[in-house]
Amino acid sequence: MGTNETRVSISNTIFRGVVFDEKNSHPDGRFIIYNVQIDIPPKIVSDGIWGNTDIGALPDKTVVPLLEFQILTIFVVTQCFHLVLKRLGFPYFVSQMMTGFVLGPSLKIDSLKERKSLLFPYGTEDLLNLVSSLGYTFFMFQNSVLMDFSMITRTGKKAWAIALSSLMIPTVVGLSLCYYFMEHVQKTLGEFDGDNLPVIVIGHSGCSFTVIASLLSDLKILNSELGRLALSAALVMDVINSVVTGLGTAIITSLKTHPHDGSKGAELVMYAATKYVLFVTTVIMIGRPAMKWIVRNTPEGRPVKKAYTFVVVLMTLLAGLFGLFAHQTVLGGVVLFGLLVPEGPPLGSELIKQFELFTTWFLLPIFVTCCAMKIDISAQMNSQLVVPVVTVIVIVHLIKILFTIGICSYCNMPITDGLCLALMLSCKGVVDYVTNVFLFDSMFLSNETVSMMAISILVLGSIARIGVKSLYDPTRKYACYQKRNILNLKPNAEFRVVACIHKSSHIMSVKNVLDICCPTISSPLVGHVLHLKELVGRSSPIFISHRLQERVGSNHNYSEDVIVAFDLFEHDRAGTAVVSTYTAISPLRFMHDDICYLALDKVASIIILPFHVRWEEDGSISSADQNIRTLNAKVLRRAPCSVGILVNRGSSSSSSTHNNCIMTNSGKRIAVIFLGGSDDRESLCLAKRSMRDCSCNLVVYHLVWAHCEANWDMMLDDEVLKSVRGYYGRLENVSYELVTIHQASETSAFVSSIANQHDFFIVGRRHGMKSPVTAALESWTEFPELGVIGDLLASPDSRTDASILVVQQQQTSKVVTKEIDI
Repeated sequence: MGTNETRVSISNTIFRGVVFDEKNSHPDGRFIIYNVQIDIPPKIVSDGIWGNTDIGALPDKTVVPLLEFQILTIFVVTQCFHLVLKRLGFPYFVSQMMTGFVLGPSLKIDSLKERKSLLFPYGTEDLLNLVSSLGYTFFMFQNSVLMDFSMITRTGKKAWAIALSSLMIPTVVGLSLCYYFMEHVQKTLGEFDGDNLPVIVIGHSGCSFTVIASLLSDLKILNSELGRLALSAALVMDVINSVVTGLGTAIITSLKTHPHDGSKGAELVMYAATKYVLFVTTVIMIGRPAMKWIVRNTPEGRPVKKAYTFVVVLMTLLAGLFGLFAHQTVLGGVVLFGLLVPEGPPLGSELIKQFELFTTWFLLPIFVTCCAMKIDISAQMNSQLVVPVVTVIVIVHLIKILFTIGICSYCNMPITDGLCLALMLSCKGVVDYVTNVFLFDSMFLSNETVSMMAISILVLGSIARIGVKSLYDPTRKYACYQKRNILNLKPNAEFRVVACIHKSSHIMSVKNVLDICCPTISSPLVGHVLHLKELVGRSSPIFISHRLQERVGSNHNYSEDVIVAFDLFEHDRAGTAVVSTYTAISPLRFMHDDICYLALDKVASIIILPFHVRWEEDGSISSADQNIRTLNAKVLRRAPCSVGILVNRGSSSSSSTHNNCIMTNSGKRIAVIFLGGSDDRESLCLAKRSMRDCSCNLVVYHLVWAHCEANWDMMLDDEVLKSVRGYYGRLENVSYELVTIHQASETSAFVSSIANQHDFFIVGRRHGMKSPVTAALESWTEFPELGVIGDLLASPDSRTDASILVVQQQQTSKVVTKEIDI
């Protein structure tokens, strides 16, 4: 093949050379040679819109403005695609790949060809790809930091069985099948295309933990039982696949780099394996102690010093370069080092905070688009290659799906859940796609093969997301048809409560509520206290039962104050109360799943949630956490039992302790404001449990509209009130007061008049109920989750130190699945 000279002018010096295009090389090894003339160095900045009249020459002379315009174009086209595709359920990376196909050689439209060459002159894609590839490197580092590698030691037998069968069996069957096709393909198309088939089998048999975690997060099922199983299985598959691939890469590269005869082959294999083990061991022995030292030298609750962050980044880059010693890619060392970073705060969360915006949302989409621009999916494909590749991909995934469903059925899981799990483990995404492009750049895959792999990744990623979203509804398990509330609880049954705590200031107020329940030997209290923490710096949520597992690793110390406080509570009420403590570390948007699932699993009658507002001592609002408010709203919609929102008017833990002393020593002054309805009946049943304690003074205020007519709800109300009226006069600590309301304004005045007379109020939420007693006040309600009466008591205008528990009875009529934040 003839060659043409390339004339390159640098500082008045003439150089002669050739440019080889390896990507479009012929199968026989010949290269296409281009004649290219380059002006070096190019301008870094533009002369301005009026400085150069030759618009066509502008891209060749200005680097930074051209780079900025390329990035802007990529983001605009990507968002246009995503605006349409997200409504159809397609994941975000599909839009990024489609942008690459449009801007690359795949879209062959004559009118756009000249504009695309003007936007992406020869060689500028390499600069864009180089800049964005650094973002992909730190994206992989970031996701390896998010991975909780210790989770692999806690993975159950079910996840191990699913992972091993989904990885090993499709690999063995697929390799056997591809060797059957290989001889035919090599005879027809050449040896290079035939060698692609084993690479395809290995790529489709495994799965990426990063891709699975991203899928579960997008579908909002990361905290679901099926999501946790998928994460565990994906972690096992990814680790095994990474170790085998890394070791295989080291051996194959060593054999290709050093020509040998048959007698030295075994020595080279042992030498490559030794270098790989030495690489892994050295990084672990140096990296892990260094990062543990950083964590130990960071004060609790304080961020990591910037200098430490820079050191970790520098060590990450050094680990990537050290990976070249063991014939690994730079990404191999970076990912290995990221796995060694202690997950969660302070170090893991700080690194995620520093990298997430710039890498995940800025550089990564550009890099995916650049990878797609290298592929020409419109090129004519040979049917002799298409049929074997498609057959291998279909059979591998079909075997994976069948075995996953079979194991799930053996474990008594529904077939639908087994199918959803199989779709999750078959999902492909950004990591799989970029890996194939790397193989294409390294000449392990032909353009036809990588095009089919790209299409298969688009199809599998879209099918997995759409299929799981349509088949799996995580809220259906909360649809309880049993009566799980206080009203229908048998007199001598265990009273099961799930109480949630976000901060240490919530501990004393929750203990006050459990005190009011007045547990006895005949009707004991079974409490489940859940300490909720936001998931930061890791991708896998954690749920710990401290009764079964007090410690997880040597460096973890979760919820010590909560554990100690409720162990003392149980000790003080030995024989009448049993309290178990838990810690849930999960993303804020999935935290309600932990609460609802625990209540469902423990057959709880009520969930106690802390209110999102804290007060100062003078009655003004100190702070308001909108994340807690959104969480409470989700639990109110999905809870499998009754729900109580606890409003603590104490401004701090000290004031809460003072309030607790008053309630213990001077007697608990409890009031119920009863208007009628299911929520009020539930609140009254909870308050009646306090009558067992002589130190509790219970007052029931029954507010009645002066012109009301009898109805079915009023008959049910009278039935519940009958027991209170019966005790009135016989028990000194129980009082009943009927209050007739003639105007709605009287309700507000009455609530204000009794606000300072009691230590604890229990009211019903009465959501969706209309009553003339509160009709004029509904439009002034600031917190709908508290109802009208609860909102009046929690208002800053209400000068009271009393705590308020707003109760909503279990809703069994329907399960609301739509997410609506307050």
